[in-house]
Amino acid sequence: MPYYAGEYIQTGCIYCKRRTDSSTYTEFNKLRIKKKTALILACLEETYAGTATALNYNTPFELLVAVILSAQCTDERVNKVTQRIFPKYNQPQKLAELSQEEMENLIRDCGLFRSKAKNILATCRKLLQEYNGKLPDNVKDLMGLPGVGKKTANVIVNIIFGIPAIAVDTHVFRVSHRLGLSDGKDPAAVEKDLMRVIPKEKWGEAHHWLIWHGRKICKARKPDCMECMLINLCPYEDKNFINK
Repeated sequence: MPYYAGEYIQTGCIYCKRRTDSSTYTEFNKLRIKKKTALILACLEETYAGTATALNYNTPFELLVAVILSAQCTDERVNKVTQRIFPKYNQPQKLAELSQEEMENLIRDCGLFRSKAKNILATCRKLLQEYNGKLPDNVKDLMGLPGVGKKTANVIVNIIFGIPAIAVDTHVFRVSHRLGLSDGKDPAAVEKDLMRVIPKEKWGEAHHWLIWHGRKICKARKPDCMECMLINLCPYEDKNFINK
């Protein structure tokens, strides 16, 4: 059972019995926030240690296709789509032979299938023309592929190439805000905040912790706050205290 992080943090200011100047209070507040963040991350790590992407794949190229397909689509549905694609079309040269219509038919039950089909085919052609069918190993070149944004690029460099990165998807964005780890208005701002508060060597793992916490507990419409090990640390104002 994960420990409840709130049990290990003292509330209130240790200087409350005496007057302090603003700089002293500011420094104390920074220290308090830093300790609180450390407790949140420690609790997430204990609970979700060893978790990985829920997308099924066997090769770097398969992961790239799966992540492109995952935009505005659940991993469960993506896995159903790729289950029928990858046995036959698991290499860029094989997918590149398909027409736009054929590609659309393969992924029709995946949201935004027309634009995804176009981007996947264009990405396959670019990989063949410029990278000998291999995935580039850096964010900049990956983002040069059609349909590949910062989130997708970060997922690939982290999982495939072991480069520390934090990919901000809808779960990471939501959970980071609710836990007070970021108040960024867009994924880029949230990524920057998380890179600041999370040790670099934990970036890739923390990405998975936040995703799984968002899926299992901190759900979008009805978070299971009564089951959350972070309830005593979470500043989210609209907590759900109704049992399932």
